[in-house]
Amino acid sequence: MLTVQNSLTRKKEVFETLEEGFVGMYVCGPTVYSDVHIGNCRTFISFDVIYRYLMHLGYKVRYVRNITDVGHLEGDVDTDAEDKIAKKARLEQLEPMEVVQRYTLGFHQMMKIFNTLPPNIEPRATGHIIEQIETIQKILQNGYAYEANGSVYFDTPKYIADGKSYGDLSGRVVEDLLQESRSNLKKQDEKRSPSDFALWIKADEKHIMRWPSPWSVGFPGWHLECSSMSTKYLGEHFDIHGGGNDLKFPHHENEIAQNVGSCGCTPAKYWIHTNMLLMNGKKMSKSDGNSITPTELLTGNSDHVSQGYDPMAIRFFMLQAHYSSTLDLSDQGLQAADKGYRRLMESQKILNGLESSSESGSLDAEIETLLQDLSTHMNDDFNTPRTLATLFELCTKINALKGGQLDLTQVSLGKLNDLKKTFNVFVVDILGLVATESRASGNGLVDGLMDLILDIRRDVREAKNWSTSDKIRDKLSALEVQVKDGKDGSSWTKV
Repeated sequence: MLTVQNSLTRKKEVFETLEEGFVGMYVCGPTVYSDVHIGNCRTFISFDVIYRYLMHLGYKVRYVRNITDVGHLEGDVDTDAEDKIAKKARLEQLEPMEVVQRYTLGFHQMMKIFNTLPPNIEPRATGHIIEQIETIQKILQNGYAYEANGSVYFDTPKYIADGKSYGDLSGRVVEDLLQESRSNLKKQDEKRSPSDFALWIKADEKHIMRWPSPWSVGFPGWHLECSSMSTKYLGEHFDIHGGGNDLKFPHHENEIAQNVGSCGCTPAKYWIHTNMLLMNGKKMSKSDGNSITPTELLTGNSDHVSQGYDPMAIRFFMLQAHYSSTLDLSDQGLQAADKGYRRLMESQKILNGLESSSESGSLDAEIETLLQDLSTHMNDDFNTPRTLATLFELCTKINALKGGQLDLTQVSLGKLNDLKKTFNVFVVDILGLVATESRASGNGLVDGLMDLILDIRRDVREAKNWSTSDKIRDKLSALEVQVKDGKDGSSWTKV
């Protein structure tokens, strides 16, 4: 049976769906005011594997992942903070939807590069203003919100006084939340308690993203949009709500309060959270220079890496740690992951070329045990590192069968076919690892032409003819060919 670590109960629980054969899963998506962060990529790759495995188990999955295109503030609204997208639009003198479109397309392209499946539904916050207003009205009717000068706030003390749980998901102490105060709040007089949070914010004359509402011309709070969109597409109570650990508080905690305040029930039965991606043993920080973008990882255009890395090698690296564990990104770790990924792909290629005519074999039972272990590990809270370890045990046997250290007649035809099918399913369909078109493709003409193109590009770069170099890169990018520059030269990958 599949078990999952439920962040709400802090226990590993047997996964039992609300509706037999169906899974509703909501994952908080990106705020599209900048290029997607590599830490976010880890989260979305992790939930891609969860999505894939649930479908492998036979569930019909409705995977909803939102796009936040309004309402995500730089800080608390009380500090006169600005919506991140509105700020970007103002600084670059663009329409907000130009910012949204640019970075949404970039996010989709990066998800495609890392071979993540698209969600079934990808709602945008700006497309669900009516639903968000309706949610606020329900919360007001139930007595858990109040209007002040055109803004609407969630009444946290009233919610707690009525016996509603607040702080369970994040582990925050209620007394600390209620006594919290900050000296820099500029609209504190509007709120009855420092712990109250905004559901609707009245827009000032400078705010360019605004909608009419019963309370004011303004915009919704960040937490509200996920409550409204998850309810619209998955119902008031659904199976899985996911996101990064950093969203537990205040975002997910406030989502729960909003849902209970509007309909009287918690949104999700199981909460799943991914952990942080570190870099060189420290938290990533642009200000400290300890960060890297997904594009820099792919191209090698960063002092933190010695080369560009295949997107599948990066995905492999992400899966080497359990989604709930911290993962330390380093050049050394990526190099090891690249070698591991190549070994896995080579063993897969060897396996698919093996043939046996034996009716029975002495290795059958051992292989069957390893095949069963693959499911056992994935059923244990989607344990990808242990799944990969078992796949490499199988790789050792596959290579020994090819090299003659093990006799192929020791494996029956039926068990060899089982091995091929299961190995390919777990590598490709579940873990999402595929062989990329490169020098391993065996296409001599393409390899030769690409060598020539990269040689020409190297020559023009050495001559500092940057316009021609960029033209070659851009033309190849349009053909979905990713050029990666490293200290030992350039390489290419079809993405």
